[in-house]
Amino acid sequence: MPDRAAIAYFGAGPSALPTDVLEAAAASLVNHGDSGLSLVEQSHRSALSSRILQDARDSFLKLIHASADTHTVLFMAGGGTLQFSAVVYNLFTAWAVKHPELAREGQRGSCEYLVTGGWAAKRLVGAENVNVALDAREVSYASGEARKFGDIPAAGHWQGNLKPARDSAFVYFCDNETVDGVEWPKGSPVDLLGDDPDRIIVADMSSNILSRTFDASKFGVVFAGAQKNIGSTGVTIVLLRNDILALLSSGGALPPQLTPPIPVTPVMMHYPTIANASSLYNTLPIFDVYIASLTLARLLGRDGTGATALELQEAESDEKARKLYAVLDDHPALFHVVPARGVRSRMNICFRLIAPGDETLFVKGAEAKGLLGLKGHRSVGGVRISNYNAVTPESVDRLVEYMREYAKGI
Repeated sequence: MPDRAAIAYFGAGPSALPTDVLEAAAASLVNHGDSGLSLVEQSHRSALSSRILQDARDSFLKLIHASADTHTVLFMAGGGTLQFSAVVYNLFTAWAVKHPELAREGQRGSCEYLVTGGWAAKRLVGAENVNVALDAREVSYASGEARKFGDIPAAGHWQGNLKPARDSAFVYFCDNETVDGVEWPKGSPVDLLGDDPDRIIVADMSSNILSRTFDASKFGVVFAGAQKNIGSTGVTIVLLRNDILALLSSGGALPPQLTPPIPVTPVMMHYPTIANASSLYNTLPIFDVYIASLTLARLLGRDGTGATALELQEAESDEKARKLYAVLDDHPALFHVVPARGVRSRMNICFRLIAPGDETLFVKGAEAKGLLGLKGHRSVGGVRISNYNAVTPESVDRLVEYMREYAKGI
């Protein structure tokens, strides 16, 4: 049986975690803080649990250079799947509260989507209230042919499809898509849209959160499942701008007897309810929050050379991705990278082997060397290297060495 040091894990989620984080969590699983109790036996409403939650909130806000004065951090269950619905319910309501005169006239804010991959939101409010401003599969490129996911067209292809800001409940995009490995270039599209105070930008950052810096002030809502760059499964971090929370908390501002009515937000998706309860409206998995808190504190500890912790992590993530794409590009007759060069994900490097059947051979050869988690998404196959924060540069070097050896042996 191999020990942990012999394994390099590149799974897409649940993903690798730092060994020292797991060791600390393992000790707390038996006896947390010399309390004589496991952390999973502690009440989620105890002072101990409250401190864990507060530590995680504080660390997250420090890492992204945001403040509790402007943003609220929520810990919720349900992953991105629940947030797909939660943002619709909450922000559809927020639009009606902000524009009561339009709501009385039967108008509704449009839920707008920039769809660049298979990981996208479900719709809850009827087709008439949904605007897919961009579907990357349907854009006509210079060649005149429709493509599958794998590229993001320039803003000129989709910006004009957005509603005026006053008619838009929100604009949603997934910052990094894990199936085909498509990532929006840094700052896009939020730098284009986020300076308009009337337009709420929502980003799913589940698979690239804390791998690069971002300007939190330009987002209305950011959410991320913890199980890729922050912790274990079971917890989702939601970053919510306080002015939106205040709007949702204003209560009776909704005009009465709206036709059609505004859908009632289920209580477990209602951001003010979760915020007012300090994320403890129901039994939160505190052990998973603790793992996230340890990971966040560990990342903060990187800041010691004048650069911020996230700048250091960003540089490391970029360099790991550069090495992986370099070996793929060095062997174009053997490897085919799925997405276009300008939107290649740094987190999920997706490629195919040109010769039929070679992907199975490649993955099995990697597994024999302790390089695990390389099979592509079940819907598309191929090979996928997930390059999350806890994947060490040394692990990437081991994989690069194997890929070069594999290429020489063909």
